[in-house]
Amino acid sequence: QVQLVESGGGLVQAGGSLRLSCAASGRTFSSIGLGWFRQAPGKEREFVAAINWNGINTYYEDTVKGRFTISRDNAKNTMYLQMNSLKPEDTAVYYCAARYGNTWYRAADFGSWGQGTQVTVSS
Repeated sequence: QVQLVESGGGLVQAGGSLRLSCAASGRTFSSIGLGWFRQAPGKEREFVAAINWNGINTYYEDTVKGRFTISRDNAKNTMYLQMNSLKPEDTAVYYCAARYGNTWYRAADFGSWGQGTQVTVSS
C-alpha cells in the first residue's frame, strides 16, 4: 500500500484558486487509481474527483466540473487538485486516497487516506 500526505490548503476568498498536492510513498503509486474527497463539518465525506493510474481517465463530482482539475505526475509520486473559482460551499477538509475497490466515487472503495488539508473559502 501507499502512504499519502496532502498539502496546499489554506484560506482564500471566493473566486480564488488553490492547488492541493498529495505526495505518496510506496512502490505501487504509479499503478493505482487515486481520488480526492472532502468533508465539511457535520457532513459525510464526499467524492470530489478521481484519476486512473496513467492519468488518462478522470472523474468529477458534478458541482466541481469545470472548476477543479485533477492530475498526477507518476515520476514525482504526486497527485494534484487545481481548484479555481472557489465558492464558500467548497470549504472542507480535503483528503486524498488510493482506490482499492470497484467504483470511482464511493469512499468505501478507497483507502490509505491522508491526514487531510483544510480549505476555507470566505465570501
